[in-house]
Amino acid sequence: MSGGSAVGRRVVVSLVASISAALLAPGIATAAEPAPFGHACTAQNGVRFCPSSSLEQRVPSFDGVPLDVDVTLPASGTGPFPTIVMLHGWGGSKTDFEASTPEGDGNETYDYNNVYYAQHGFAVVNYSARGWGNSCGSLESRATAGCAEGWIRLADQRYEARDTQYLLGVLADEKVSKPTAIGVTGISYGGGQSMELAWLKNRVRLPGGELVPWRSPKGKTMAIRAAYPRWPWSDLVDALEPNGRFLDTEVAPFGQSYEPIGVEIQSYVTGLFALGQAEGYIAPPGADPEAELTKWFALLNAGEPFPLEAEEIEHQIYNFHDAQSLTGQPAAMLLQSGWTDELFPASQSIRAYNKALSEKGIVSMQLGDLGHARGSNKPGEDHALQEQGAAFFAARLKREGTPPANASVTAYTTTCPESEPAGGPFTARKWSKLHPHAVTISSATAQTFTSAGGNPTIAAEYDPIAGTTEACKAVTAETEPDTANYTLTSPGFTLIGSPTVTADVAVTGVFGEVTARLWDVLASGEQRLVSRGVYRLAENQQGSITFQLHANGYTFAAGDTVKLQLLGRDTPYYRASNGTFSVEVKSLTATLPTL
Repeated sequence: MSGGSAVGRRVVVSLVASISAALLAPGIATAAEPAPFGHACTAQNGVRFCPSSSLEQRVPSFDGVPLDVDVTLPASGTGPFPTIVMLHGWGGSKTDFEASTPEGDGNETYDYNNVYYAQHGFAVVNYSARGWGNSCGSLESRATAGCAEGWIRLADQRYEARDTQYLLGVLADEKVSKPTAIGVTGISYGGGQSMELAWLKNRVRLPGGELVPWRSPKGKTMAIRAAYPRWPWSDLVDALEPNGRFLDTEVAPFGQSYEPIGVEIQSYVTGLFALGQAEGYIAPPGADPEAELTKWFALLNAGEPFPLEAEEIEHQIYNFHDAQSLTGQPAAMLLQSGWTDELFPASQSIRAYNKALSEKGIVSMQLGDLGHARGSNKPGEDHALQEQGAAFFAARLKREGTPPANASVTAYTTTCPESEPAGGPFTARKWSKLHPHAVTISSATAQTFTSAGGNPTIAAEYDPIAGTTEACKAVTAETEPDTANYTLTSPGFTLIGSPTVTADVAVTGVFGEVTARLWDVLASGEQRLVSRGVYRLAENQQGSITFQLHANGYTFAAGDTVKLQLLGRDTPYYRASNGTFSVEVKSLTATLPTL
């Protein structure tokens, strides 16, 4: 072509024209813009938003239940993209983690929303879980085809988890999502589901309970690679009806949480059921024994003695509605729990952390004064932890940067007043190394309490539903009647972990329970609740017991009085026993783990 002859120039022009025509010809066209689930995308907020904009655009799930789902894509590119699914909380919908800016709409959504993740190169899936929002939850949506049995199934692995897997499979077939570069996250109800999905990993649980390989509708191999459960449960039976048997130094054995049946966190369970009735679609009584929430609530709330049917329901919830019953190495996880969360306390993440490490999994933890009531959710703490979550996803799904080290823990402490920034961060290479020391309270003196409980006004003050949502709330200190009390003058120390109580008990009566509270008695003459816990007693039980209170990170000032209180009733938070009992306690030791 050298010399620039006319013939040469005509050949070049002709060649360019031919190539251009070929690229524009039907059947050999350039890659089309993605349209997730066939939905059109609109450029906005530095991303492309591709919503279900009408009931007709909902996506039928594997069993035909229509799901209201939005997808947010990076501003450019045709995919497939690494993908993050964001799962909403109980009573929520697909919009819970949708925002107009990366900063979100509050502390909990800062750098944790569809716009933030899409601007960082991910496809983001936000959808309303079955039975909520326009996925058969609202009255308008429920009147449409496919919703007759689109009721809430309480995060059942066989239904809600499979819905997520089905949607991801469709997106993989559409070449929107990378089939094995998938992350899942969510808060509370969504946190429990994201943990289930981490343990399912590359498996689907069928309605009969069988586990089969996860494949897209067109046969692609699918897998979750990373999960960031926030404020989650790992064992729903233990969370809603704790029996006090789990210790944070152990791997919980199968079935531990329902042997024996525990003590209901009654105010929370009642509030959650009421919210489900008001905002969601609960199966009509008798319609579905696999999702009989109305009967389950009635049996749980009735209390002792528990019929055989109640035991069977506990087994069903344990087997299908949490991650605890699943075995095998999970996807990499970053677990976030709140010290002051009295719905799903830190033990829910610690239980999963111990289990994952025992199964050679990759897992790390975030702990702080956050979560459900009485969590403070302070801006600096939330922002820092959510940015660590974003780095975790970038490293695990895009191989950018470094994730938290396996087994590591990042913790902030509860500080008062609530206007004070959280203490920390404190870090350790594993949970046990976060609290290498301890302060001990001990007493050989026998004390007795009964099922009558202490001062009901104080118990009501610290109910996280009707009493207070504040971690720093203080009331006038008193020695309540019918309680056992153990005290220590604080030398000045930071509790960071689970207070452990060991004692000899002699029980007279049936359906007994030990409820425990740890107080900081301040120089002002007021007392602040630092932690609480419960232990289910056997009929006329005799001998040694060991149990733990909720973990916390909290500094006792020098000169304050550390008070451990045992009593037979802490209602309305814990359900009062239907039995009458007394408990003699002696040879008590309480170990408070410290920095």
